[in-house]
Amino acid sequence: MHIPPRVLTVAGSDSGGGAGIQADLKTMLALGTHGMSVVTAVTAQNSLGVQGAWELPAEAVRAQFRSVVDDIGVQAVKTGMLSSAELVETVAELLAGLRVPVVIDPVGVSKHGDALLAATALDAVRTALLPTATVATPNLDEVAQLTGIRVEEEADMRRAAAAILDFGPRWALIKGGHLPAGRDDSAVDLLTDGTEEHWLRAPRHDNRHTHGTGCTLASALAAQLAKGDTVPQATAAAKDYVTGALAAGFRLGAGIGPVDHGWRWSRRDAH
Repeated sequence: MHIPPRVLTVAGSDSGGGAGIQADLKTMLALGTHGMSVVTAVTAQNSLGVQGAWELPAEAVRAQFRSVVDDIGVQAVKTGMLSSAELVETVAELLAGLRVPVVIDPVGVSKHGDALLAATALDAVRTALLPTATVATPNLDEVAQLTGIRVEEEADMRRAAAAILDFGPRWALIKGGHLPAGRDDSAVDLLTDGTEEHWLRAPRHDNRHTHGTGCTLASALAAQLAKGDTVPQATAAAKDYVTGALAAGFRLGAGIGPVDHGWRWSRRDAH
């Protein structure tokens, strides 16, 4: 009997299915792992934006986490939307007791610009959550929120990574997808632990349907770590997966559609 690696997402629910725990679980399945979830918040969300969000009590988050970890066990954890200082601190305390890789996606705003983290929670992210991370995966807006550093060109990414590493994660993955395209028209990310540096480049795709990109990358990274990859190996594999998912993103509703988590299956079926 084959038992797949077990990966846990601690994140909010996206009713539209493109981001949040829905994206996480699809990604984990696509990469051959068993995904499990701790729901931190419920959002009313579609292709146009977030119409409402309701945070779950810390007690409910703690109970879900203990229920899964104490019986089933986990080989990697990924966090997403935590919304409040209380939930950030609760999750940080739970993660501190684990001895498995942890990917922290410090979700601040949605693809549509809707706030998903209270301003009062930023200090807790810096001082309690990021120190638990094997890898932290901020985008450029989240870098600015957490450090005050505005990354406007590729050369700024080293300084941003150093500032994130100062908060305590073992590795920082600075996602440069929001930068203007470089000379080679690539999307570049920087992975570093302060000593090693890995610049990851992938072709940009002219596709506006990119909802769920950050959740998908962080979940893919956690899935690869659960399978035994090193952090650089896991990051390269996650980047490859999310690049394909971005290229295959499709229209849903009247706004921004999701990336295609099943793009490898679709491509295989087409042949």
